[in-house]
Amino acid sequence: MAGPTHRARSSKLLRAVASPRALLVVLMASAASAACLAQDYPVITNEEARPEPWVVNGCTIAPRTRCEGANLRHANLKDANLEGAQLKGANLARADLRHANLQGADLTGANLDGARLTIAFMARAQLTGATLRGADLSFVRMPKADFSGADLSAATLEKAFAKGAKFIGAKFINTDVQETKFYEANLSNAVFEGVKLRFAIFQDAFMDGCTGCPTDWQKGSKSWEEDKSKWEPAPGQ
Repeated sequence: MAGPTHRARSSKLLRAVASPRALLVVLMASAASAACLAQDYPVITNEEARPEPWVVNGCTIAPRTRCEGANLRHANLKDANLEGAQLKGANLARADLRHANLQGADLTGANLDGARLTIAFMARAQLTGATLRGADLSFVRMPKADFSGADLSAATLEKAFAKGAKFIGAKFINTDVQETKFYEANLSNAVFEGVKLRFAIFQDAFMDGCTGCPTDWQKGSKSWEEDKSKWEPAPGQ
């Protein structure tokens, strides 16, 4: 049977633990202990370490690489740095290029059908004559990129930033351009058919000869009518 002294000590201990400050100390100590235990267990990921050099089907994945006509179909190129790469005519169908750096890359005539390009960086990239049917270009940053003659049928450009980009003669058939920013983009002779346009911005876009473009998007004076530097040169000039 506990004596008076033991009961007094127990009562003091209970009061101490019940106090807010003491409870906070106990909780912090428990959290610190849990953190220490967590550090004993390594984080497991399913991603394989990429080799050095990183070579896929004979193409070295690196800035300014020269891989014209390379077969990179279905390749996992997520986060790859291909800035300034020469990829003319390359087969990148269904390749994973999410968050890849393709700034200044030459993808003229490349096959990017079904490719995943979400949040890729494509400023000044050359994609003339490329096919991007069903490709996901949502959130892509493509200022001053050249998609002239490209096929973007059924592609997604939702929330992409395409300021000053060229889409001369490009096909937008059943394409999703919701919330896409076409500031000062050149859409001359492009084809818009069945396009999802909700909240897309076409401020100062050049739409001469475009079929289906929202030519009445902006009322009043248009910058391209006043600034001849925005005009495309006539064929042969």
